Amino acid sequence: MQREEERSSTTSTPQRTLVPVESDIDVMKSYDAERKGSPKEDIEVECVMPIPPGTSVTPDVIESPKHSRAMSDEAKKSHDIPYDAEKGRMNANSDEVQETDTPQEEYQYPDGGWRAWSVVFGGSCVTFSTFGLVNAWGAFQAYYENVKYPDHSPSTIAWVGSIQYSLIFVPGIIVGRLFDQGYFRAPFVVANVLLLLATFLIPECKQFYQTLLCQGILTGLAAGTMFSPILAVMSHWFKARRQLAFGLLAVGSSIGGTVFPLIVRAALPAVGFEWTMRILGFVLLGTTLVAQILLRPRLPPRRTHQRLIDLSQFRNVAFSVYTAASVIGFLGIYTMLTYVATYATQRGVSQSTAYNLVSIANAASLIGRLTTGLLADKYGPLNVMTPFTFAAAIFTYAWPSTRTISSLIPLTVLYGTSSGAFVALVGSPVVSMGTLDSVGERTGMLFSMTALGALSGPPISGAIRGSSHSSDPGRAWLPVGVYAGTMVLVAVGLMCLTRRMVLGRWGKGVI
Repeated sequence: MQREEERSSTTSTPQRTLVPVESDIDVMKSYDAERKGSPKEDIEVECVMPIPPGTSVTPDVIESPKHSRAMSDEAKKSHDIPYDAEKGRMNANSDEVQETDTPQEEYQYPDGGWRAWSVVFGGSCVTFSTFGLVNAWGAFQAYYENVKYPDHSPSTIAWVGSIQYSLIFVPGIIVGRLFDQGYFRAPFVVANVLLLLATFLIPECKQFYQTLLCQGILTGLAAGTMFSPILAVMSHWFKARRQLAFGLLAVGSSIGGTVFPLIVRAALPAVGFEWTMRILGFVLLGTTLVAQILLRPRLPPRRTHQRLIDLSQFRNVAFSVYTAASVIGFLGIYTMLTYVATYATQRGVSQSTAYNLVSIANAASLIGRLTTGLLADKYGPLNVMTPFTFAAAIFTYAWPSTRTISSLIPLTVLYGTSSGAFVALVGSPVVSMGTLDSVGERTGMLFSMTALGALSGPPISGAIRGSSHSSDPGRAWLPVGVYAGTMVLVAVGLMCLTRRMVLGRWGKGVI
C-alpha cells in the first residue's frame, strides 16, 4: 500500500531537471533528449544560459501545456512562436502598438530591412515637401523684389521667408509631445491638407499681407507640423545606424531645395506665376501621399499624465546650452541662402542664373547631409557638425567679397555643403541627451526654440543691408556677411561647450 502511494506521488509530480547549456540549439537538443529518455509524464526543464559579464538580461519565457523554458529571440522565431520582430517581444494577440510602461531603450530595433528603409524614404518625402519648399525661398525673394512687390523693401519681403523658416520649428513643442503620447496620424494628415491648400492659394494673393498670411504663416505651420515628429519616427526604427537614417532623411530637403527653384525658373516665363504655384502644388500632392502611406511609428507611446507642454527638459544644462547654440546658429546660417540670388543680380548676374544659385546651394548641401550622416554614426553627430558649421561661418564671412559669377558659384557650393551638415544634424545630438521615450518632446522643444533664430535672422540681415547706402554691392553687403558669420561662429563655441559638459572633458569622446 505504501509503495503504491509512493508510485502515484512520483507519477503525479512533474520532474524538474537543471540542464546547463551553451546555446539555443543546445536547449532544444537537451529537451528532445529528455523527452526520449523519460516517460510521458509532464516534465519541466529549467535552462541555465551563460550571460556575458555586465549584461542585464530579462529573458522572455515561452510557456506551453508541456514545457516552460527561457529562450532568446532567435530561438523563438525559429520555432514558430508568435513573435513581433519589429517590437522585439512576444505578440500573440495583436499587431497594434499599445501604451506601455516599458522603457523604449529595452526594445530591439530593425536598423534595416525594407520596412525600415521605406520609412526613411517616406520621411525624405516629408523633408522634400517641407524643408525643400522652404529652402527654395531665395527664388521667391528675388521674384517678389523684382516683379510682384517692387515697392516693398528686401527686409520687408524677407519676413515671408523668415516666418516660413521659424514656423517650421514652432509646432514641435506641441507636436513632439503629442507624438510621445501616441498621436501621430491625425496632426500629420490635417497639416498635409493645409500645406496643399496654402500652396494652391498663394497665386490668388494680390496684396503683400495676403502672401504673408498664406505663404508665410499657413505654409510654415503646416510644414512644421508635418516635419516635427519625423526624427522621432526614425528613432523608432534605427539605433546603430540612426545617424545614417537622419542623413538620408535630410537628403530630401536638399533635393526639394534644388528641384523647386528649377521648376520656378522654368515655369515662370512659360506659364506665369499662377500656374507655377499650381505645378508645385501637384508635386507636393504626390510626395506627401507617398509619405502618408509609408510613415508610421513602431514603439508604444509613453504612458504619462503630465502637461502637454513640459519645460522640465531644460533642467538639463547641456540640453539648454545646445538649444542656445542652435538658436544663435539659425540667426546667421540661412542669410546667404536667402540673399544669394538678390546679391547676384546686384552684381549684374541674370535673373535666371541667380535662381540657379539657390539650387546649387541646396544641391551642394546634399553632399554635406549625406556625408555627415555616414560619419556621425562612427564619430558622433556633434563631433561631425561642429567643424562643418565652423566652415559655414568662414564662407559666410567671405561671401560679400565675391565679385563675379565664376567666384560666387564655387563659394556657394562650399557654403551649401557645410551649412547642410548643420541643418541635417542639428536635431541629432538631443536624441542621446535623455531617454528615448521623451525624444519627441526634446526635439520638439529644440526646434520650437530655434524658430526664434530662423524668424529673426534673415530680416535682421535685410535691415543691415537696408541701412547701407553704398552703391557698391560689396560694401553694402559686407556688414551682412560679418553679422551672419559671427552668429554662426558663436554657435560653434556653444557647441564645443555642450560637448565639454556632456563628456566631462575636452578630450576625445563620441557625442
